[in-house]
Amino acid sequence: MLSPVPLGRTGLLVSPLCFGTGTNGWGGRSAQTGLGHRQLVELLEHAHRQGVTFWDSADQYGSHPHVKDALRRVGRDRVVFTTKTVAKTAADATRDVERFRQELGVDSLDILLLHCLTASEWPERMAPVMEALTREKEKGRIRALGVSCHHFGAFQRAADEPWVEVVLARLNHANLHMDASWPEVVEVLRTFRRRGAGVYGMKVLGAGQLDRDPAAAIEFVFAQKCVDAVTIGMRSRQEVEQNLQYVSAALAGKRTAVAAGG
Repeated sequence: MLSPVPLGRTGLLVSPLCFGTGTNGWGGRSAQTGLGHRQLVELLEHAHRQGVTFWDSADQYGSHPHVKDALRRVGRDRVVFTTKTVAKTAADATRDVERFRQELGVDSLDILLLHCLTASEWPERMAPVMEALTREKEKGRIRALGVSCHHFGAFQRAADEPWVEVVLARLNHANLHMDASWPEVVEVLRTFRRRGAGVYGMKVLGAGQLDRDPAAAIEFVFAQKCVDAVTIGMRSRQEVEQNLQYVSAALAGKRTAVAAGG
């Protein structure tokens, strides 16, 4: 059983392993939603029983209905979840918050990220959206705000943007599906950490390309001392239990050649 850890200074406690519902996710579906509604709900519930109390979702993955039903089963107060918006206007952002609350069956969204930022000047372009989401947070409808970036310049800007309380960052030892080399990414993540932002990693298994030695890949990410948690898309009870073992080993200080030397 994993002990919860603080997600930066957000006040949220999360399991170091996050259940990702967005493998190959976009257009309202993902590998996880493709399992079927009942199957994914039961898998989320199983993961929760093993101590996975942090779930990652998004509008684009089509996983809100699954998370809603799983929250009903395990108890709303026993999970921290993320969802994401691609809104480009203040009005769309406000509508998304209301729709997401309805789809997830909750009064407040734990973490809402601006999804898939791809431009260095995103703070200027997205200022109206950020202002609208700040107002929603002030009303108690969001607990923490942040970003996921698919562009190194956008990622660097986010590190110095006080509005960003949580970042979902791509990191693995093989530089797969990343926007810069892992040492460059780690340096930026340390900036996030210094100012108290919550950090959780994605693509830690290189979108499945590092499955030959997932333990080493997971150990490597935690060995950098710059993430609070990692999100991994899981599709079976066996994957849940194996990844729990790998994360537990990494947190206990176990090292492999990859984790120690990159």
